[in-house]
Amino acid sequence: MPDAEVYYAPHFFMQEESDLYFTQLQQAINWRQESIKMFGKELPMPRLTAWYGDKSYTYSGLLNEPQPWLPILLELKKRVEEVNGKKYNSVLLNFYRAGNDSMGWHQDNEPELGPEPGIASLSFGHERRFSFRHRTRKDLKPVSITLAHGSLLLMQGLTQHHWLHSLPKTAKPAGPRINLTFRHIIT
Repeated sequence: MPDAEVYYAPHFFMQEESDLYFTQLQQAINWRQESIKMFGKELPMPRLTAWYGDKSYTYSGLLNEPQPWLPILLELKKRVEEVNGKKYNSVLLNFYRAGNDSMGWHQDNEPELGPEPGIASLSFGHERRFSFRHRTRKDLKPVSITLAHGSLLLMQGLTQHHWLHSLPKTAKPAGPRINLTFRHIIT
């Protein structure tokens, strides 16, 4: 992918460890059903979310005040920081309950993420297709990968400036999936 720094480790965690993290996260996290304004209407987001860490964060017009770190989140953050060499001060968690829960095309490029936002994404649960498309170069075909149970995806450098990403709906049977996106908020 030109104009991007994307790294994928499909088996960052072993199966047994991934199963345990999924169960613990599903039970320990204070999941919320947020609403967003689309086409002049308040609609429920097509997934559950939670925001933990040291800083507040605004995306899609939603102000997220942080909940205090939980031990499991600090443990996962440490594991990611050890391999990536970067420090994170917040995490957005998404709980996709089934195949009709999704995330549309977007960039994580809010000013509070700095000039080159680095996102470290962990996935637990049912695997799902994750897609990228270049913002301006129509000659480049979209790129998709399957985010496996226990995988790590790093999106660094100028990736968020040049590429959009999404987790599309699927008609295929899809079980629940939890995604954590660690970030460093600078303001």
